[in-house]
Amino acid sequence: MSLTRRKLLRLASGAAVALPVASALTGCQDEGGSTGALRKSRGKAPTPYKVPLPVPPVLKPSRTEGGVDYYDIVQKPAQVEIIPGTKTEIWGYNGLFPGPTLSTRSSRPIVVRHTNELEVPVAVHLHGGKTPPEHDGFPTDLILPRGGWDGHGHDGHGGDVSQGSREYRYPLQQPAATLWYHDHRMDFTGPQVYFGLAGFHLVHDDEEEALPLPKGDRDIPLMICDRSFTADGAFDYPSVDPALKGEHGVTEDFMEGVLGDVILVNGAPWPVLEVTNTRYRFRLLNASNARRYRLALDPGPQSGSAFVQVGSDVGLLGRPIGHDEIQMASAERFDVVVDFSKFPVGTKINMINKLDDGDTGKVMQFHVVRKASDESQVPSKLVDFEPLSRSSATVTRKFDFNQRSDDGWDINGQMYDPQRDDAVPELGATEIWRFDGDAHHPVHLHLAHFQVLSRNQNDPGSYDSGWKDTIDLQSGKEMEIIARFTGYRGRYVFHCHNLEHEDMGMMANFRVK
Repeated sequence: MSLTRRKLLRLASGAAVALPVASALTGCQDEGGSTGALRKSRGKAPTPYKVPLPVPPVLKPSRTEGGVDYYDIVQKPAQVEIIPGTKTEIWGYNGLFPGPTLSTRSSRPIVVRHTNELEVPVAVHLHGGKTPPEHDGFPTDLILPRGGWDGHGHDGHGGDVSQGSREYRYPLQQPAATLWYHDHRMDFTGPQVYFGLAGFHLVHDDEEEALPLPKGDRDIPLMICDRSFTADGAFDYPSVDPALKGEHGVTEDFMEGVLGDVILVNGAPWPVLEVTNTRYRFRLLNASNARRYRLALDPGPQSGSAFVQVGSDVGLLGRPIGHDEIQMASAERFDVVVDFSKFPVGTKINMINKLDDGDTGKVMQFHVVRKASDESQVPSKLVDFEPLSRSSATVTRKFDFNQRSDDGWDINGQMYDPQRDDAVPELGATEIWRFDGDAHHPVHLHLAHFQVLSRNQNDPGSYDSGWKDTIDLQSGKEMEIIARFTGYRGRYVFHCHNLEHEDMGMMANFRVK
């Protein structure tokens, strides 16, 4: 993490671009835009709303022993059609982008064996999982390529390095939620997620299944992200070292974050989903490296809310919340129900991004094609929910997220050191953490789930409801969360989930003792 010659040159001539957009929201959610620079594709963009929405396949266990389900995933390159008529090389879990969905049961442990057939090291993080530290995907706990590794980037950091494959054990002692898994290699998370290493992990439980929410083919995960492409259809990510074997980071114009100009949903550009005039449950995930979204429906319903939120990052809400718009930072999840019975058959409804204009203001389209029976409902109560009170916290900590003068990013003035502990909470403790920052920083805590106490000394907004693992820290704002450090002792990380910021130092350790 030393100040390299390239960083010194950046200090003299580097450029950083922020894209603010005025907000139409009220209350605490009063800033829009994304922190980053736009990477323009060099080929012709596909026409929106022409490609059917793909749904990632659900992965079946390879075997079950002693009440434990075992899964096998191979990380490998593959040629897939993203831009119609063009092949793009991805790095995919089982050669898929997004990777296969894991559909699991709360409290039923699983083991996922990952084999690395790529040419670079990888690490796998179950985002939102309450996982023992040795299985959490710590950034230096790497799986080296099965065919050997001729680069550098793992020596001297004290990580637990495996050759070729590694088993991750997930106890899943947590309620039903929309989780996701993705690469977490130190210094190179941004490009490796960009190339395709991300997938859904859905946890179910009896409480969720007893609710009359939409189920089956009307319960659909939607991974939203942005990408840019070269003229021949390859992903166009501005790495300093395109082989990802040497110096980490992006070229100087993109150190604020990489914004693509093609919006993908489940790996397809601006897709279309044919729906019946019934309720659908959509598990929304912002899997972009840096882009934020303010999602809305156009046209919206004549009555009621466009979206009825039933879940947040790591669980169902106590009661549903109606939204006409949903603002999402990178890595946040919103579990929502959309009622298409409010639209006549034949209606085409665009889901748009109100933080952007043009094609990046488009996301996907729903086409109401026929009538169907619908027994689903959104009940007024979902699950029992325990709000945490300030009085339950025993410690308050403060963390500042800022850009460094050497074009890195830091927390409390320090760039990431995998061997340094920046906080040491006790197992079972409840703590208040205060954040502020100089740009949009989606702050993610591993292991510890939390609730939002305040934004800029005001009550939190409706987007902050429920149990969360990632929060949208807005530029120039201060916020407070209250977290429970339950589950396991050991070392974990917290970091900005603008992946370019993370790769350039905006990460820190906490050790649960």
